[in-house]
Amino acid sequence: MTGAATLLARTPEHYDARESIEPTARERDLMARLPGLLAHAMQAPGWRRHLAGIDPAAVTNRQALRALPLLRKSDLVGLQAADPPLGGFACVPTTAFRRLFVSPGPVAEPEGQGHDWWGIAAGLFAAGFRAGDVALNCFSYHLTPGAYLAESGLRALGGVVIPGGVGNTDQQVEAIRRYRPVGYLGTGDFLKIILDRAAETGRHCGSLTKAFTTGAALPPSLRAALADHGVAALQGYATADVGLIAYETIAEAGLVVNENRIVEIVRPGTGDPVPDGEIGEVVVTTFTRDYPMIRFATGDLSAVRPGRSDCGRTNIRLAGWLGRADQSAKVKGMFVHPSQVAEIARRHGDIGAVRLVVLRTGEQDAIRLEAEVPVPSDGLRDALADTLRDVTKLTGEIVLLRPGTLPADGRHIVDTR
Repeated sequence: MTGAATLLARTPEHYDARESIEPTARERDLMARLPGLLAHAMQAPGWRRHLAGIDPAAVTNRQALRALPLLRKSDLVGLQAADPPLGGFACVPTTAFRRLFVSPGPVAEPEGQGHDWWGIAAGLFAAGFRAGDVALNCFSYHLTPGAYLAESGLRALGGVVIPGGVGNTDQQVEAIRRYRPVGYLGTGDFLKIILDRAAETGRHCGSLTKAFTTGAALPPSLRAALADHGVAALQGYATADVGLIAYETIAEAGLVVNENRIVEIVRPGTGDPVPDGEIGEVVVTTFTRDYPMIRFATGDLSAVRPGRSDCGRTNIRLAGWLGRADQSAKVKGMFVHPSQVAEIARRHGDIGAVRLVVLRTGEQDAIRLEAEVPVPSDGLRDALADTLRDVTKLTGEIVLLRPGTLPADGRHIVDTR
């Protein structure tokens, strides 16, 4: 074992007994649940429109499931605008949800009632979190669901949350010093910032021993840097729309698919499956009763890894996040869409072509807005920086270029990571 696995003690138990059942039994169970899911979902007007002509009772296997249309994440903005607030895909009134969010895009997402609604607890358990653990939660608590997604999983395990949110590094270090949490929830980038700051100021953060990260890359170099601070970091793959899709275990060999999700890997632009090992778009079906998702096309790329995990879990494994099927990108846990780049250009009629470049700098996600302008000025650079922050909720470098510099290739976002 290497990396995080060397810092986590191997435990034989799993969060859910189903995690170790034979795959054929799991498949029978999931397929048997599909007709009821479809019949229930089609009570909602959005699903009735989307699945018009479908007989729920006939959808009892993968082949029948693949015949259903995809619901693309990229289409949600328009569908929600036409039938606010949730596109007609909710099976309960808006007032029945626990929380309502608006993520960049803008896309509306709810949080329903009930125990571990996002299904995140299994991923936290695999990362070593247990009842009684105190954890610093550094996902955003502002309008987006990341913090609540992580918090609900920890609470389901019986843990205690310090609601740190994002930024305020010195206060985060002080919170760690005072409460001595054993765990961290957030992006790996920000955890490294906190630990480096603690080392600079001589304040002790040695209580932290484990971390669950999502929303941003956890490359081997960053994982190793966190391990040097004594923190074992494992990652999950989750979205605001469908919760936890898959999660890493101490085997550090791909991400095990959540027991309550049906995951397909399809050829981008189609609903057709690709062979195991081939890269395709991640499509997810959930069984959440109040806000079900059926063949939800995330826009993310991944692949199925062959074989089983050494951790004893028997579900299929994903190779991890391998890019986007469209031009959108996730930066510091926030999605940035081409439409947002276009909106920045629209607000400044005195500029020409615009491109957003996503990169890694010092083990952190970073962005650079490149804009063609006839006359560069500090005032325009500052104004673009303000607009970039207003539209994307992210800060970044502004580079002003001569007209005709950017390639005319139709790309609004270039992800160099």
